[in-house]
Amino acid sequence: MIAIIDYGVGNLASVNKAFSFIGFDSVITSDPEVILAANKVVLPGVGAFADAMQNLERTGMTSVIWKVAEKGTSLLGICLGMQLLFDYSTEGGEKVPGLGLLKGSITQFPLDMGLKVPHMGWNSLSIKQKDGIFKGIKENSYVYFVHSYYLTAVDGADAAATCKYGITFDAAAARKNIMGTQFHPEKSGDVGLNILKNFAEL
Repeated sequence: MIAIIDYGVGNLASVNKAFSFIGFDSVITSDPEVILAANKVVLPGVGAFADAMQNLERTGMTSVIWKVAEKGTSLLGICLGMQLLFDYSTEGGEKVPGLGLLKGSITQFPLDMGLKVPHMGWNSLSIKQKDGIFKGIKENSYVYFVHSYYLTAVDGADAAATCKYGITFDAAAARKNIMGTQFHPEKSGDVGLNILKNFAEL
């Protein structure tokens, strides 16, 4: 069973529907017992970083997510959910602490690139980790993004894939059982569904 964490933020239904479409049982839940008993756990999210962290604290999910990570259960953050896995975000002009499960920071795209911010639409990936969630995914595969802030991982080895949008940024991350995608695999066609399938089969 795949547990999709419900903490009042995010694209829960579309992620749940995607797993169902590819033949995996998943459940949207805020029950710590269900989450800790799951074989895989997904942390989705859209919206503001600070609000999301407040919701995680308010619902008691911060400690639950840490327990998931510590017991070695595969954990996938999607979009804002990926950003929350890292040390902090500067969204709102101040350093807002994240979960700190992976080392890195979230900062806003430069506004002087001559490109629209948020970065919205399809863009190609340069895949750095050829296994895990990117097993069998072809170089330069296109996926769907919607974000104004991007990840810079402290350890370049944690960058599972990068993307170029004015600057080159870390579009996905993975270290051991902790993984994340800045893009939305549930909205990224067959490529995204194969990434979710890879995660479900880890």
